[in-house]
Amino acid sequence: MTHTSPPTDPHPRTPPRISPGQRGDVGVATWAFCGLAGRVSGTEPPKLFLTMGRQRALFRGWLRFAARLMPFGKLPRRETELVILRVAHLRSCDYEFDHHVALSRRFGVNERDLRCVRIGPDDPGWTARESAILATVDALVSRQDLTEQEWNHISAFLNDPLIIELVLLVGHYDMLATFLNTLRISPDRHRR
Repeated sequence: MTHTSPPTDPHPRTPPRISPGQRGDVGVATWAFCGLAGRVSGTEPPKLFLTMGRQRALFRGWLRFAARLMPFGKLPRRETELVILRVAHLRSCDYEFDHHVALSRRFGVNERDLRCVRIGPDDPGWTARESAILATVDALVSRQDLTEQEWNHISAFLNDPLIIELVLLVGHYDMLATFLNTLRISPDRHRR
C-alpha cells in the first residue's frame, strides 16, 4: 500500500509543549554541542537536541544510537536521506522534513527527488532499488511490518545487515516524528 500524501495535520502549529532547554537545563557540554550542531547545519541550535537534552542521560544514549544510523550507517547517505524524508512526509513532521531537506542536498537529493519523495515509491523517477526502499518505508510506517512479498522485494536489493539498518532507520525516524509532533517542536530557523 503506497501513501501518496500525508494525513491532515493532526497537530496544528502551537507553542511547544516542552520548551527547548537553556544551558542550566541541558548542561554545559550539551549546550556547547548544540551550538556547534547549529553552526554545522546552518541553523540556530537544534530545538530537538535542546528539548531532548532536558533528559540528559537519555539524550546522550539516544545521540550515540542515532549517530550509528546517520551519519555513520552503512546505507548510502543519499538513500538514508530519502528514507528520512519519506518518513517525515508520511508523518507530517515539518521539523524532520525541513532539517533533512537541507542535509540531503549535500548527498545529491535535488528538487525533483523532493517532489518524488512526496509522491512515493511508485514515481517513475526512482531507480528500482530506491523504489523498493521507499515501498519498505511506506509499509513499515503504515503497518509496522512487511508482507512476504514486500520482504522478498527489498531482499532483492539489500543484504541482511542493510535490511536491519533500514528497519531501525525507519523506526527511529518514526519515533522522532512522534517526539517532535507531540511536543510541537517547530523547525529551526536557518542562519542567513
